Amino acid sequence: MKDSVNQLPLFRKAQEIYQTLITLTDLFPEDNTYLQHIKSHLLGDIMMIQAKISGAHAVKLYDIRMENAAIIRKAARDIMVGGNNLQDFGFADARYYRIIRSQIEEFRLLFVEWVAGFNPKHFIVDSWGLFNPPGISYDYVQGDDELDFLNEDENEDEDEDE
Repeated sequence: MKDSVNQLPLFRKAQEIYQTLITLTDLFPEDNTYLQHIKSHLLGDIMMIQAKISGAHAVKLYDIRMENAAIIRKAARDIMVGGNNLQDFGFADARYYRIIRSQIEEFRLLFVEWVAGFNPKHFIVDSWGLFNPPGISYDYVQGDDELDFLNEDENEDEDEDE
């Protein structure tokens, strides 16, 4: 059986970022519509990250995992730049956003390691051509022997999530 997603260092770091974002954005003035809008986006991005980590953890398919990884990357990058104009829009404590940036950098390093653990042999050809393993084109004809992993017992999970 797969380990719980809650045990993944990447997921735990995302939870830490979520808590820090809650703490920081709770300081945004309630009457500042722009900052409240930024808060909504920041919290939406970190919740998306957590959901996509869970989604990728739940499947073996390389293309689905890579699709989730791409969404995670975009959301993390949006969080990274999300604090760029906080002071300009009335947030006196904008300097504390560097804590978030530091956490995102820690997350990025965990993310790189996590993605490197995806098994490129566990794929079904992505006919759109975006998330195929290296060397596999959108028109690749996949043999039945390459799909053997679909029949593997769920208890035989490899070390791809560690």
